[in-house]
Order: sequence, then structure tokens, then C-alpha cells
Amino acid sequence: MSDDIPLAPYVYEGLDPLPEPKSAFTQASEAVAGTVRGINDAIEAGRKPGRPLSILSNIAREAPLGSLLVAFLLGVAIGRRRMS
Repeated sequence: MSDDIPLAPYVYEGLDPLPEPKSAFTQASEAVAGTVRGINDAIEAGRKPGRPLSILSNIAREAPLGSLLVAFLLGVAIGRRRMS
């Protein structure tokens, strides 16, 4: 047998270069962009006919003062619960 057998696998430089390390700002901006994209997708899915956001927008369009009253009363109820 020959003593020329390498102990480690061959390393080919240049085939799989190491990725450049990203700055904290770049990582944060990518995370924010991904979050915004996910929220936009959820909103768009909720706006399809028959979905909750579609129903809510139809109700608000048909009875804006009633919707405003309900929103106000819910806000008061939630506000009082948190203050207590």
C-alpha cells in the first residue's frame, strides 16, 4: 500500500465559496421584509369573498355608524379590562 492516501476528503477551492457574512442591518431588513410579506399574504387571503375581512369590510360599508359604535364599545371594554 502507498502512504499517499489523504486523511481528509479533497478540498476544491472555488466550487462552493463561503457566503459573505451579512451585516446585522441586512439581516434585520430581510427579517422585516419577510414579516411584511407574510402579513400582506394573510390580509389578501382574508379579503377573499366569504372570509372574515371581506365580511367585516362589507358590514362597515353598509352601516358605517353602527360599525363605529361597535368598535368604540369594544375599545372601551378592552381598555377597562386592561386598566383594572
